[in-house]
Amino acid sequence: MASFEPDTRSTRRFRRRPADTRPQAEPFRGPGIDEPQFDRPRFDRPPPAGNDWYGAPPGAWGPPPGQGPYQPWAPPRDPFPPAPPEQPVPPRRRGRGRLRRRDGDGRRPRRRLFRRILTVLGALAVVQALAVLSLRWIDPPTTAFMLANPDGSIQQSVPVEHVSRNFLAAVIAHEDSALPYRSGAFTWDELWGRATAHLRDEEDPSGSTIPQQVAKNLFLNQEMSAVRKTLEAGIAMEMAAFIDDRRMLELYVNYAQLGPTIYGVCAASWYYFDSAPGELSQAQAVQLVGLLPSPGHVQRAPGGGMDFDVDDGLGWLSRSHVLNAQNRVPAHLDRLGFQPVEDAGVEGLASEQEPSDEDCTTRPEEVAELMAAEGTA
Repeated sequence: MASFEPDTRSTRRFRRRPADTRPQAEPFRGPGIDEPQFDRPRFDRPPPAGNDWYGAPPGAWGPPPGQGPYQPWAPPRDPFPPAPPEQPVPPRRRGRGRLRRRDGDGRRPRRRLFRRILTVLGALAVVQALAVLSLRWIDPPTTAFMLANPDGSIQQSVPVEHVSRNFLAAVIAHEDSALPYRSGAFTWDELWGRATAHLRDEEDPSGSTIPQQVAKNLFLNQEMSAVRKTLEAGIAMEMAAFIDDRRMLELYVNYAQLGPTIYGVCAASWYYFDSAPGELSQAQAVQLVGLLPSPGHVQRAPGGGMDFDVDDGLGWLSRSHVLNAQNRVPAHLDRLGFQPVEDAGVEGLASEQEPSDEDCTTRPEEVAELMAAEGTA
């Protein structure tokens, strides 16, 4: 039989042995403790003053043997493990709210490169538009054709009012008879016919208009390619939108090539005929416009006039164009007179204009030097 009365509670978990039968824990002493303490807390009495309710953990009153001086135990400051370091966040694009991405080699995406190309093209388009707009008031000091000439260039601008109406009428009749009456740089039917003829390697049915030739002379070159012709058409449309017919005609007669190194009617009239551009006769004007398709195979004849016996042996080409102009242009001049010139915005005659410092009534010094070098004065 048991030496104590059995517990009447039904749950064994809450049964408790009498105090005289419970095993006694070994007491231990620590520094600052006068009474023996047990290794686990006592719940049947209040905790000692100045002591933790649960007591210190085992071994807190002294270090293990051979591990240095005594250090009092203290609970850890942070019971949780340290958080992992934060990953850097990629910077965001300005104004877009998207992450800036790069590929494995550290290069920018193709989209950014494409955007930069568009930006450069847009900037070039703006510069081109400003350059075309400035042509309404400013005579350019040089052109793409003049810069590409390895033998140099001689050119001097003259106001279109001081140019012979014979020459202006001959230019319109020979190069672009629809200039005063057309809206824009060209008609789309003419452009389509020229494009199909170029693709089929056929002869050009209509030729370039004056706005197209001005665009080519100022900004492009003589390369016969589809890319150049496309650029020429685009620039010509832009020029026709900003520049009126009078100024377009003035730019053309001042920068068209009329000799191997001669550009513009001012230098050409003095070089070939010893005459100011406002005094050109109909015959002289027709000869000059005949040089426009092929101006590089002619020189001044001794004493004046045109000489097609040149060193490159292609004088026959320039001569054939002059003969063609002499056969066709006078009939147009006799039939229409100066009416196309007036419709283009040039009023009056050159002889009726007030003298000015820019009327080219004296021979340019460069022309005189060229004549002296050639011995044709």
